[in-house]
Amino acid sequence: ACFRLLCSLFLPALFLSGILCVCLAALLWGIWLWIQQRRKELTSAGKDGKRPLLVAFFHPYCNAGGGGERVLWCAIRTLQKKYKNVTCVVYTGDRDATGEEIVEGAFRRFNIKLTHPVKFVFLEKRYLVEASLYPHFTLLGQSLGSVLLGWEALLKCVPDIYIDSMGYAFTLPLFKYLGGCRVGCYVHYPTISTDMLSVVRNQDTRFNNAAFITNSPLFSKFKLLYYYFFAFLYGLVGSCSDVIMVNSSWTLNHILSLWRAGACTSVVYPPCDVQTFLDIPLEEEKSTHEYSIVSVGQFRPEKDHPLQIRAFAKLLKEKRLGQQSSLKLSLIGGCRNRQDEERVNNLKSLCEELGVSDDVTFRINIPFEELKRRLAEATVGLHTMWNEHFGIGVVECMAAGTVILAHNSGGPKLDIVVPYEGRITGFLAENEDSYAETMAYILSLTPEKRLEIRENARRSVHRFSDQHFEETFLLSVEPLFK
Repeated sequence: ACFRLLCSLFLPALFLSGILCVCLAALLWGIWLWIQQRRKELTSAGKDGKRPLLVAFFHPYCNAGGGGERVLWCAIRTLQKKYKNVTCVVYTGDRDATGEEIVEGAFRRFNIKLTHPVKFVFLEKRYLVEASLYPHFTLLGQSLGSVLLGWEALLKCVPDIYIDSMGYAFTLPLFKYLGGCRVGCYVHYPTISTDMLSVVRNQDTRFNNAAFITNSPLFSKFKLLYYYFFAFLYGLVGSCSDVIMVNSSWTLNHILSLWRAGACTSVVYPPCDVQTFLDIPLEEEKSTHEYSIVSVGQFRPEKDHPLQIRAFAKLLKEKRLGQQSSLKLSLIGGCRNRQDEERVNNLKSLCEELGVSDDVTFRINIPFEELKRRLAEATVGLHTMWNEHFGIGVVECMAAGTVILAHNSGGPKLDIVVPYEGRITGFLAENEDSYAETMAYILSLTPEKRLEIRENARRSVHRFSDQHFEETFLLSVEPLFK
């Protein structure tokens, strides 16, 4: 009887499903037509009678002043120089500043002068992509929030070319299929990576994998299933892109694995302000009585500042340098909010616990000129983030003339701290012991040998200049303009 009932319901259910699919297709088609009509209404012809090509960048935090924002403004400047009939649009949630103030801020922070005006589309729903809004299932929550924010952006301005420059891949199909745009993206860091999957699979405790999850096989399996589901969705939306740019070989490997769109994917190194640091005179060390080790990076959990302090304490404890040389560690970085400030206080407590408070200094939100001076005075540049996607701070340390010691993973391992013309450019380490040992080795070298490494490192960083970025960026986005 149950079987007959199921059979009798099958055909009506199939018919109803078909009707719903047709209705959905008609609705989407109607939305597409409406959006195309809005495109015509919102854009007017230029002085020559031709409608300018609208190139929109989705960058909700365009006034943040970080490395991602430097990529944005360099990209816009590059397009303005190359294409005359292009109007650049920036979708931003920075409603506390005017467009003029944002452009002025880009010039002040990055020394980037735009040749033409930029159109800003101010978004009201940026809170939808804030991580704090989603205490659980953060990745999925932020991604779905970005779709709603993208919808607001699309309603306010329908571009011809859409470029996600901040990692909101879930907006790509929205602009491609409903907006009728050619779409591209610049990926600084994959939203989810195969490394994140392995961390959960192996039940490793990390800043993004809490101990209560690693201690429970059931929670770990559930989180792994969630991650696999999210990775599947991430691969679907990412593969919609017509042009995919990634910032390093490490990011490339993950995006190729997840998005499977190798034909339109290329590495475009971010533009680092290397010339500013190369202007610092490179001189042989005059004194071996005091050494300075410097770290540059925001006080975020993934930067792993505790590893730096523990390795430094181990170095001092074992007195590898002997009694005659003093050694100082300077942690330079930005504090974005109260959580970052609490993190700094915890780091200071760790210094007291390890007995190195007198030898460790914290330089928070310092001016750029002071940063240059401290890098110029330093012997070793320290960087400890595991799987750093690129590492602009690593490049800056090398350009400034420090001997770099970075983590043996991610961008530093694959792209930056690699041999140049057959000679070493710096050093890599993985844990407390290897960091302490390598710092001791660097400081045991003669000043002449260190100078040789510093000079070679400086020569190698020209690969990450503004000019090289402009060339590779234009080559990558060319298909969007055909």
